Amino acid sequence: MHVPEWLPVERRAELVSACREWARGPVPLRHTALPGGGVMSVRTVCLGWHWQPYRYARTADDVNGARVAAFPDWLADLGRAAVAEAYQDDRAAEAFAPDTALINFYDDAARMGMHQDKEERSGAPVVSLSIGATCVFRFGNTEGRGRPYTDVELVSGDLFVFGGPSRFAFHGVPKVYAGSADPAAGMRVGRLNLTLRETGLR
Repeated sequence: MHVPEWLPVERRAELVSACREWARGPVPLRHTALPGGGVMSVRTVCLGWHWQPYRYARTADDVNGARVAAFPDWLADLGRAAVAEAYQDDRAAEAFAPDTALINFYDDAARMGMHQDKEERSGAPVVSLSIGATCVFRFGNTEGRGRPYTDVELVSGDLFVFGGPSRFAFHGVPKVYAGSADPAAGMRVGRLNLTLRETGLR
């Protein structure tokens, strides 16, 4: 479900400010190293649980060994409001209990290859919030990285929620549009993407 410009500019600015604080640590924003030796072009900081390819842990053993920042209650409330808006279903919103956020920063050259979010032990939906530069979001199928897929332009403030039969669909970001950032929200360059998830872990 795509809800265009769901976040008002004031809320976008609050999230940008919070992301700047989280990016300083205790586990700082970093380029994630992949097992095959590659390095992701996006930079990531995590809350609640630290994601590294391809597992979650409470501590960032691939960065500095520190425990990641806590996942705040107010962000969980925002996630539930997002599910309520996307699905028009208060029961689904009440059942959503996100406990981690992966926050990705894209500069104009960054990309995200087609992948599945499958390290979680929960089938709860993924809530995705976009702030800053417009991107092409490629949303595919559950069988593989190729077609069929749909390209959607996500602009600052957009909400995208995927769950149910689409929960494990492959998806990626093949393009970020330079010069399309959101200065009113505090983003002069680049794009922030916050994904809120239930890990199903204890």
